[in-house]
Amino acid sequence: MTDKQAKNSRTLSMYVRLCEGRLINKTEEAERFGVDERSIQRDLDDIRAFLDEQEACYGAEHREIVYDRNQKGFVMEGGQSSLMTNSEILAVSKVLLESRAFTKKEISEILDKMIAGCVPEKNMKMVADLLANEKYHYVELRHKKKLKALIWDLGEDIKNLRRVEIAYEKVFGEKKKQKYIVEPVGLLFSEYYFYLNAYIDEADENGVLVHKYQYPALFRLDRIVTRKDSGERFMVIYSNRFEEGEFRKRTQFMFPGRLVKLQFKYYGPNVDAVLDRLPTAKVVQEKAKYQLIEAEVYGTGIVMWLLSQGKNVEVIRPESLREEMKNLLKEMMEYYE
Repeated sequence: MTDKQAKNSRTLSMYVRLCEGRLINKTEEAERFGVDERSIQRDLDDIRAFLDEQEACYGAEHREIVYDRNQKGFVMEGGQSSLMTNSEILAVSKVLLESRAFTKKEISEILDKMIAGCVPEKNMKMVADLLANEKYHYVELRHKKKLKALIWDLGEDIKNLRRVEIAYEKVFGEKKKQKYIVEPVGLLFSEYYFYLNAYIDEADENGVLVHKYQYPALFRLDRIVTRKDSGERFMVIYSNRFEEGEFRKRTQFMFPGRLVKLQFKYYGPNVDAVLDRLPTAKVVQEKAKYQLIEAEVYGTGIVMWLLSQGKNVEVIRPESLREEMKNLLKEMMEYYE
């Protein structure tokens, strides 16, 4: 390597690390590259000149190299960093830990990569120490399955409109595997688990594959035993395309089903908790003792949520759901009589 190539490599190395929020100490850099500190200073001056040129000629955000007396080194200031801040990395880490979405080994690897790639070097130990206890006491889910590869494969299936064959293990009653031909349309995460949204296909009288139901089914990823590309693609009409966000707003506890227009009275103290839980909900009437709420929801999962609210809710319509609630409450009363 020529002297010029060595200098370019050295300067680029420092520039990248400065962009990552890392500290440059002249003495340490001189030892790292086997040069004197004056050479490192000239490299820093070149980086300063480059930043000034980018700002003057191309309107880039103002960034500058400054000396931090407390840390005894040079840092880059200004501009919108693409790295997460300390508070952001800590908050996201807490969410990941609380989700329990990954095995203990996976969550440890993910958090270590996030900290190493995003947190400024001076704060790495502090952030790592703040998370160390939670990582140690992290309890992985009972299925203990690594799902990252499957999530990626299904993501590609969705993007490429690939019809796939899955073997799925049901847990209701006797455990058994069942094969399905499905059209994957979405991936969701809720209440500790990843789910695949997919239309189940079955052959009609002419042998043509058609949707078994008008709405997509939900498959928990840890129960998908095998996934196989069928070699066929399916068509999606843009105006009828599946939208994960809209489906998620109307689904509770990942129980699919038909779309229901729900109306209920809420007698609780804070309606915000209801509106946060049911994103499609809106207050249509306010009374002294209750608020009348309407929402659009899919499936039977909403029954579980309504029951969890105890005496704070009264279902008004649809009438079929009101009757279902009555019957369930009667059955529950029998346990205590």
